[in-house]
Amino acid sequence: MIAEQATVRYVEPAELQHSPCSRLSKGEEQILDDVNRRVGACESLDGILEFLANSLSEVSPCDRFSLAFIEEQGARAVSRFTYAFYDPVVLKTGYVEDIEGSSLKTVLGRRVPRVISDLSAYYAQSPHSRSTRLLLREGVASSLTCPLCVDGRVVALLFRSSRISNVYDDHQVALQLAITERLSQVIEKSYRIEQLAQANQAYFEMLGFVTHELKSPVSSMITEATLLRDGYLGELQATQRERVGKMIEKGQYLLTLVNDYLNLAQLEGNNQQQANFAEGIDLASQVLAPAIEIVRPQIQSKHMVLEENIASDLPTARIDAALIKVVLVNLISNAVKYGFPKGTIRVSADYAEEHRIAVWNEGPGFPEEQQDRLFRRFSRLNTPELMKEKGTGVGLYSCWRIIQMHAGRITARSKHGEWAEFTFTLPSHLSR
Repeated sequence: MIAEQATVRYVEPAELQHSPCSRLSKGEEQILDDVNRRVGACESLDGILEFLANSLSEVSPCDRFSLAFIEEQGARAVSRFTYAFYDPVVLKTGYVEDIEGSSLKTVLGRRVPRVISDLSAYYAQSPHSRSTRLLLREGVASSLTCPLCVDGRVVALLFRSSRISNVYDDHQVALQLAITERLSQVIEKSYRIEQLAQANQAYFEMLGFVTHELKSPVSSMITEATLLRDGYLGELQATQRERVGKMIEKGQYLLTLVNDYLNLAQLEGNNQQQANFAEGIDLASQVLAPAIEIVRPQIQSKHMVLEENIASDLPTARIDAALIKVVLVNLISNAVKYGFPKGTIRVSADYAEEHRIAVWNEGPGFPEEQQDRLFRRFSRLNTPELMKEKGTGVGLYSCWRIIQMHAGRITARSKHGEWAEFTFTLPSHLSR
């Protein structure tokens, strides 16, 4: 055991292994056995930690129990779980503190437990410690901190605190070390999942920001170029019009790309994303017709034939019209992009126990063995005919997500080399 300050000490685990203080009572052994059982049963991390907080309060000093993950390559501690037997809690879950300049740096560097026997005295020595100041406001007087290591590095810190000073002796350190040993499996999994979730969230936030910032200037460039091509700013020579037309085509492709990724960012960036359902939506006039008008210029540019088979007696639906319009624009745009020039596109809608909407086109279609690649994020069909066209691989996935939000189904079928059809259904409980 090594004392570094009068109120802070760091305990070498090796010194406790053969010490009488490391022997646990029957009650403490029972708590550890229960932890093992809960870990084996794959109980949630929060459930196990809450059980520990309540159990430890009965056999040892424990007014507050918390867990923090170590992030940014050991530079920061982020509170992941907090359980206290008093109110108010000031230092809450989500609290962040830098490791540099804190006594936690020694805990991480030497991978040893830290005991603060008198928090008031410690704060007098380290007045810069914001976490200590907050804990003192809660009435905490002493604390015990244990590192939890995975693959040779500290990934989490387990804290136990008391409103009584000088209560954490070597026996309590031994108990805390035994607890962290049994928690390693579940905390490692939780740590990995949270790191992935945070990275995924940050990625989609960045994606949404970048695509949103690109959308307006790209749209503006297309508008300006269209005015120039159409002679509103003066007549152009044939060669100049052709070059400007190519600029518009490239800008429209870029805008499609931006819209695809913006839709994806909005759907994926928030796991709680919900459809804004509205009653009495007329699919024909409020969704199908506007979607077709959006894509009509693309249809005309490839001299394709559009057939509309929309049933006249479609019942209204309870849907998010904006999201379903995104699905239709995506499907019709794909029919144009991958369809044969001068070929036929057919948009159908009918109702028989559920709404059924289909988009069919003459085109290369896809081989049956590649059907499983559809509706997956960033996945494209690997056929020579389809790979000639630029694509994001996210449009159909976004369609799938939206239809899932509506409790519907989306499917595809094709005769390779001749046609393809994409169909989605909306369940009857959405109809009115």
